[in-house]
Amino acid sequence: MVGAGTPPRFGTDGVRGVANTELSPAHVLALGRAGARVLGARRVLVGHDTRRSSPMLEAALVAGLAAEGVEVVRTGVLPTPAIAALAHLEGAAAAMVTASHNPFADNGVKFFAPGGHKLAPAAEVAIEAELAALGAPTLAGAQVGTVVVDEGAREVYADSVLSQFPAGLLDGQALVVDCANGAMSQVAPQVLRALGAEVTLLGASPDGCNINDRCGATHPERMLAAVQATGAVAGLAFDGDGDRVVAAAAGVGLIDGDRLLAVVAPALARQGRLAGRTLVITVMSNLGLRQAMARQDISLVETAVGDRHVLEALDAGGFSLGGEQSGHIIWRDRATTGDGLLAGLLLLQTALESDTPLGPLAAAAMVSAPQVLVNVATARRDPDIARTVADEI
Repeated sequence: MVGAGTPPRFGTDGVRGVANTELSPAHVLALGRAGARVLGARRVLVGHDTRRSSPMLEAALVAGLAAEGVEVVRTGVLPTPAIAALAHLEGAAAAMVTASHNPFADNGVKFFAPGGHKLAPAAEVAIEAELAALGAPTLAGAQVGTVVVDEGAREVYADSVLSQFPAGLLDGQALVVDCANGAMSQVAPQVLRALGAEVTLLGASPDGCNINDRCGATHPERMLAAVQATGAVAGLAFDGDGDRVVAAAAGVGLIDGDRLLAVVAPALARQGRLAGRTLVITVMSNLGLRQAMARQDISLVETAVGDRHVLEALDAGGFSLGGEQSGHIIWRDRATTGDGLLAGLLLLQTALESDTPLGPLAAAAMVSAPQVLVNVATARRDPDIARTVADEI
């Protein structure tokens, strides 16, 4: 049904592959149909990032959903957390066309269950099974779904974020913001300026091919250099779809997800806002974060790598904060998924309320232990790679 090549499979965060080859429009159309059947939602919001291939694959996804009778709402370019937030507000399901921090030639599809929640593994298995069994569409006439465009989706998300922080929170604060030429390029500076910040903007001129290209959370060096050159109080760098953030400040340098958590978790605990006085981390979290939390009498719950696992632990324990060293931070009281803008604002708010500049505050929050991450290139993509090399590991 889906044409040549292997049908797409779910990885750690949705379905991903090289756009138009591994992840063709035919594949994505079929994925939309299968997703519609498994999600069982009458209304699905669909957004996309700034990759050249995203409008093409979004059109295929929308067609697949509508072929199964779904009312599809196209939101245009939006960050992944914005799509999840809108789905939560409307009680709708959602889908995002993005490959997050991957190079621009890649693309992918993330589904959210009604209410803006990440899909359970069982739902992903069900979608893959539906894909394998998919036949020709059977609906016709008035049974075919509708497609509408929501021109105001970005404003709704911006207003939602702004409502969670005091007006004028960032008055006079000089910030450097790197949007990775991705989905945060418009809404992040809009929100930060609305809160009073003076923004020096980097990586906010997407051309379809420059998303994540030597910029953003995966390449924060330019952001850090700009913070040092301009004397800004802080810098924020997002990834291509905006669910990750890496910060920077004079006196500490880069602030990864571990150090961000080391700053904000104790502050939330002192305010009685860290549920169970517990932080959710992953096996890759730095030893220094664990030691810092022990000194603050904050308990830890450790999960496998992946924001999905962090979210599952948060919900299972009724906890409020967790995240990964990479900058995926989930503030569960405020969002159903990782949100780089929310996390960045929480970090800035914590520093302002402490009356301590962010650099010294972050430097004192933890002492990083030596840690090395090595990426190993493979000849081909293999969703079963972890199982294949398990014995060697």
